[in-house]
Amino acid sequence: MAIPNKIFDCIIIGGGQAGLSVAYFLKRSKLNYLILDAEGNSGGSWLHTWDSLKLFSPSQYSSLSGWQMPTTKQEYPTKEEYLSYLSNYEKRYNFPIQRSTFVEEVVKEGELFKLKTNQGVFISKTVVSATGTARSPFIPIYPKIDEFLGMQIHSSAYKNSSPFRNKRVVVVGGGNSGAQILAEVSKVAYTKWVTLDKPTFLPEEIDGRYLFNQANEKYLKKKNTSNTLQVSLSDIVQVESVKDGLARNVFKDHRPFSSFYKNGVIWQDGKKEAFDAIIWCTGFRPYLNHLKKLNIIENDKVITKNTRAVKESNLWLVGYGNWTGFASATIYGVGKTAKITAKEIINSLS
Repeated sequence: MAIPNKIFDCIIIGGGQAGLSVAYFLKRSKLNYLILDAEGNSGGSWLHTWDSLKLFSPSQYSSLSGWQMPTTKQEYPTKEEYLSYLSNYEKRYNFPIQRSTFVEEVVKEGELFKLKTNQGVFISKTVVSATGTARSPFIPIYPKIDEFLGMQIHSSAYKNSSPFRNKRVVVVGGGNSGAQILAEVSKVAYTKWVTLDKPTFLPEEIDGRYLFNQANEKYLKKKNTSNTLQVSLSDIVQVESVKDGLARNVFKDHRPFSSFYKNGVIWQDGKKEAFDAIIWCTGFRPYLNHLKKLNIIENDKVITKNTRAVKESNLWLVGYGNWTGFASATIYGVGKTAKITAKEIINSLS
């Protein structure tokens, strides 16, 4: 519950990897800070991912600042192994976290922020928004989408293949989530894979380590990468499930259909095909609903310098994507922007 009249130096909204990263660097200071987390347990958005999810980087490249993730049973950590790591990370540093506290809105009164939550009102001199994107799943607009009578779920709601056994399923989305979910569902259902462009599968020896390092070099322009393999953070890593799918030849990609009808989809050539379900692996948008009253949201973003809001100087945003720091939405990349954020907060209050 909120503590009446208590003023914090900093409140971090969100207890996932971004919020914990900022907390790690704030812990070195003498600031009075608090993490407000909507979840009842540690793990942030990872609590809501599908059961068989595998990270596509080894443990040493899947670690937050200060403490390397212990070596896992297999090369790529499972969801449960990463959740365990996050829980132990919190305990290791004894961060001040209040669970099951959903921040409904942030308002500014004078020089202070008031955070209205389901557990009362909290007051702080500075705020870090680290709510991520998991609460804002994106589904593209398709003609007659409301006429489709079958099941539609976003990857954020997908847990396992059981509901799709013996069904006809379209998986939409060509990234790592789309590939991993398609590989799993194709074992129990008839599937078709819809992607905007032809997906790129990385060679077996390349994983998230190489992806991040190459993208980082290109971003910083420290090295001419013209003679190296050009990769994207959205290219598909061959984790075990993807290798299995490739061996079974299930990754036959199709360009987007033109519209829906009640029993399925209509392809670009006009042909109808019946399906029982659509799984949307189409990404997310930043979750910023709690900041609406500050009138700083433009095109689903907040204008920032580094991670600091330009129009609200005592507000920082961390972990939403490149507009809050290069690769800040990734486990490996968030530490750099979190460190800068903490330094700016400490300096602003000194």
